[in-house]
Amino acid sequence: MWVRSTMTYRTSFVITTLGNIAITALDFAAIALMFSHVESLGGFGLAEVTFLYGTSSTAFGLTDLALGSMDRVGRRVRDGTMDVLLVRPVPILAQVAADRFALRRVGRIIQGLVLLGWSLPRLDAEWTWDRLLLLPVMVLSGAAIFGAVFVAGAAFQFWANDACEVQNSFTYGGTTLLQYPPTVFTRELVRAVTFLVPLAFVNWLPALYILDRPNPIGLPGWTGLAAPLVAVACCAPAGLAWRAGLRTYRSTGS
Repeated sequence: MWVRSTMTYRTSFVITTLGNIAITALDFAAIALMFSHVESLGGFGLAEVTFLYGTSSTAFGLTDLALGSMDRVGRRVRDGTMDVLLVRPVPILAQVAADRFALRRVGRIIQGLVLLGWSLPRLDAEWTWDRLLLLPVMVLSGAAIFGAVFVAGAAFQFWANDACEVQNSFTYGGTTLLQYPPTVFTRELVRAVTFLVPLAFVNWLPALYILDRPNPIGLPGWTGLAAPLVAVACCAPAGLAWRAGLRTYRSTGS
């Protein structure tokens, strides 16, 4: 329904999509401006940082397109409109994800793919078969990890009622973090996003394997290949948290 209503006004859709691309492009413009004054950032050149940016934005864009409406769970819990979803014979998670589906978010994916395509031929990497295979796997695994964070954050709102900004700090804040090399951050922060909230597996660790760079916290290089396993390990508890959150839901009676 939301896609049909969007495509009814195609000119408006194109304009809003271009606007979405322009807004997200400002993030990369800030990084490009840095490189007009320095040759490297944390030991990473412009092409390598663009590679990190492209993989992070593409993975996050896929999740944001599919699950970007999850931050509305808190509002539905507060005003009781979650009741409407509960009586329909469709999975609640699918209904929440489809609520006000915004096709314009495809702009972030387009921007990420363009930057990723620009960076690939400029990387000083030895493209063996495992590294070539890891490239699409890291994007899809990263999207799944972000998806688990979206779902876990939405589940938390069943208890907190108004915690969408907490969720956004891990989702939108997480993708901003991953656009920069891990070497510019403290080891404590890198450890936190590796072992606590494993956002480092979205692109940092796979990218270090592809670029043949040492891990800043001393992990072996093969950990970059573990992104699919980490994605599965994240999705399972996120699903359980969602089911637990649904069971705690109490209607407002409105």
